[in-house]
Amino acid sequence: MTLERNKEKTLLIVANIDWFLISHRLIIAKAAVKAGWRVIVACEDTGRGSEISVESIEFIDFKFSRSGTNPIDELKTIIKFKNLYKRVQPDIIHHISIKPVVYGSYAAKKLGSNMGVVNAISGLGYAFTDGRVGLVQKLIIRLMRYGFKQPNLSVIFQNNDDKQLLIDHNVIQPENTLHLIKGSGVDLNEYSFTKLPKTKERLKILFPARMLWDKGVAELREATEFLQDKFANKVQFLLAGFTDEGNKAGVPSSYLNAWQDGEYVKWLGHQSNMVALYKECDIVVLPSYREGLPKALIEACAIGRPIVTTNAIGCKDCVDEGINGFKVPIKDGATLAKALGKLISDEELRDEMSLAGRKKAEAEFDVKSVIKKHLDIYKSLLNST
Repeated sequence: MTLERNKEKTLLIVANIDWFLISHRLIIAKAAVKAGWRVIVACEDTGRGSEISVESIEFIDFKFSRSGTNPIDELKTIIKFKNLYKRVQPDIIHHISIKPVVYGSYAAKKLGSNMGVVNAISGLGYAFTDGRVGLVQKLIIRLMRYGFKQPNLSVIFQNNDDKQLLIDHNVIQPENTLHLIKGSGVDLNEYSFTKLPKTKERLKILFPARMLWDKGVAELREATEFLQDKFANKVQFLLAGFTDEGNKAGVPSSYLNAWQDGEYVKWLGHQSNMVALYKECDIVVLPSYREGLPKALIEACAIGRPIVTTNAIGCKDCVDEGINGFKVPIKDGATLAKALGKLISDEELRDEMSLAGRKKAEAEFDVKSVIKKHLDIYKSLLNST
């Protein structure tokens, strides 16, 4: 869809933090600009805002607590959302991640305008992970029920489990339009298929994630300890991700430093060139407790890396069992070690799974399809305002 510049419509994308927007949705913002939209992105600037202000995208430094539960502070956050929407006057608001979805939808409804609202459920966050049930989850559900009850609202899910959970909690309203889009997609050219490296002393096993307990850090450590006696001189575990101090599930750096030895286990921290890192590795592991649809795993599929993950919501959709990887129960370091050990010991199986992963990415995760679906949703909401 191309909009004439003199009839330019405004798309406001609201996320929690700059690095997440860059990693998961900047490509959507760029595509919307090319399609004729005036695009404004609002999220917290941690120093990467300049990477968003490209190709005519306007950037607003919009900071709010990602994990706060103080009622007064949270009320102030809702007011911040309302003031943002009054200031920008967007035609379409696209909320990304759970807090913008919850508070942004509530604020949009309170304003009573006819703005179109897109709520992207990229996982349901800390309150819904690891079997947590409590007052925070109940409050989130109540706010969502209220905020979702507006006629011009579409919901994008990354997996059917999250969709069913919100249906079961009566969050989804009859007037909502529902879409299933498998993650943020992957550029199949940038993440091109690469054969597994063959000439090196150690196999490399990559854990590409923020250092959060809910990503399965403790279980991965347990698995490395199970495998150490047999494979300490044959493999190297690479932990590629930063410690997220703003997250309640953040793993202390002291824990990671006590675990790594620089040889068998090595913590790399944040890596800006993930393509190169995937290519030098042989196996990707993500023993997460719950995801929307993990970007790390669809990238691993695209480049052609065997995967060991859990049968958790979101993760299980990235692996066909025994075809491009293995799925193990959550919080089970012993079974995780067994699956990793099988791949470490079988080069032919790794090669077969490598090819199968690439085929899965081509069939299910192409970013071109993801972009088209988003632009179609914007167009549909615009036509119904």
